[in-house]
Amino acid sequence: MKIGIIACGAIVRELIAIANRQQWDYELTAVPAQLHNRPERIAPAIEEKLEGEKLDGWASRFDLILLGYADCGTGGALDALMERYEHIVRISGPHCYEFYGGATFDKQNDEHLGTFYLTDFLARHFDGLVWKGLGLDRYPELLPMYFGNYTHLMYLQQLPDQDESARAQAAAAKMGLQYVHVNPGLDELEQRVVALVNEWQKTHVLSNANPQ
Repeated sequence: MKIGIIACGAIVRELIAIANRQQWDYELTAVPAQLHNRPERIAPAIEEKLEGEKLDGWASRFDLILLGYADCGTGGALDALMERYEHIVRISGPHCYEFYGGATFDKQNDEHLGTFYLTDFLARHFDGLVWKGLGLDRYPELLPMYFGNYTHLMYLQQLPDQDESARAQAAAAKMGLQYVHVNPGLDELEQRVVALVNEWQKTHVLSNANPQ
């Protein structure tokens, strides 16, 4: 089975690690992570990957296409796009913090609703994507407006060789938040992605074996 993966730039390394570990036959292309600041642009960007001439129409090149996204603030736009195709699936959940953290995320969110989360990627690019992306480098007085109700910063580490705790701690200090470091790894994400692929494959094989 040939798998096409269209991934948010923020989780490319992680999905490659999982796909290689699972020994899938796959190709991967990325959508810029910066679109998380403009989530209404995510679904159109993925549609361009699916149908655009530059990628020779990914929608027809693969048996299965995996979207390396949760809903990610699109308000259902990704799901609406997927309804047009029978061979596209996405990761379950509202965002990457939840599908990385699983029960750890749920517990932190229940106990400390005002938590800001960083992944390996976001910790590494905090200054560019968050601090400068929100204009805080030019207008630091906006900090209370953006993060005045936050109390904690939790760094969710995925890959052992990508320890970004120093940057995450610096981000917490910059924001005036209590720092928390957990290491959920890729187990939760891998379980969800593998289940998606296996369930699709099972359904597809059964459908072909029992044509209407």
